[in-house]
Amino acid sequence: MKAFITGANGFVGKWLQKHLTEKGDEVIASEVDITDEDGINTAIASTKPEAIYHLAALTHVGDSWNAPKESFRVNAMGTLNVLEAARHLSNMPKVLLVCSAEVYGVVKNDQLPLKETIALAPVTPYAVSKVAAEFLGIQSHLAYGLPVIRVRAFNHIGPHQASNFVVSALAKRIVEAKKQKSRVLEVGNISTRRDFTDVRDVVNAYTMLIDKGSPGEVYNVCSGTDISIEELANKMIKISGASQLYLEVDPSLERPVDIPVLRGDRSKIENDTGWRPKIPLEQTLEEVLQFWQNSQA
Repeated sequence: MKAFITGANGFVGKWLQKHLTEKGDEVIASEVDITDEDGINTAIASTKPEAIYHLAALTHVGDSWNAPKESFRVNAMGTLNVLEAARHLSNMPKVLLVCSAEVYGVVKNDQLPLKETIALAPVTPYAVSKVAAEFLGIQSHLAYGLPVIRVRAFNHIGPHQASNFVVSALAKRIVEAKKQKSRVLEVGNISTRRDFTDVRDVVNAYTMLIDKGSPGEVYNVCSGTDISIEELANKMIKISGASQLYLEVDPSLERPVDIPVLRGDRSKIENDTGWRPKIPLEQTLEEVLQFWQNSQA
């Protein structure tokens, strides 16, 4: 299959490229800015892909508070450019539209684990931009028959992730603290609970959805288990052997609004494609710590 990836050089994009290449697909790793309407039109029209994996986005939730307009411009308007380019091909490709579990917002405990049918209640500028992207995907499918499959990805982690995401940030700080023989690990809000999946399992889910997912549908990609940031940090401290470290909350690392808990229900993707995560959380954490150890060696 000829696969076109937006955001191909990002964290997930690089892992997806590797996975698709190993799978035997022809990969078109686009470096075109998705907000460049003419550029993305030309790139898609000239390559005529059979599948488009739309990953390109401004992905940091915290940063979206400082730049809400830019977040919306890239994530919503950029998505519209990709969808418009795709629908004008004579043979319309399948489009995997990668959105986010952040669209669920603050939920009640009796709503957990979150099913795809729950009402959306975005509380961050990032989440609003992703809701808009989703609805553009729905409109393209209903109005033009573009085979769009939407994904609500929960937190995904792994080696090579940028240090402004929680697991990678913690790993980097733990490695630095151990090296400097520090006793303090600075953290933000450690009470929040998140559903983490290894990025390699995530990209496998994406390819299985292109192969077996139903156009027009939306799927959670998640582990189905949540863990608090405090538990996560303590696991990483134990794995690293930095037993002298204790957690200290730094208010500057906290967000204006933080969703208390996100835990997904993966039964829909499992039923439709057979996908389930395979890599244990402890293995991922160990590999992320090793990545930062090697980076600072």
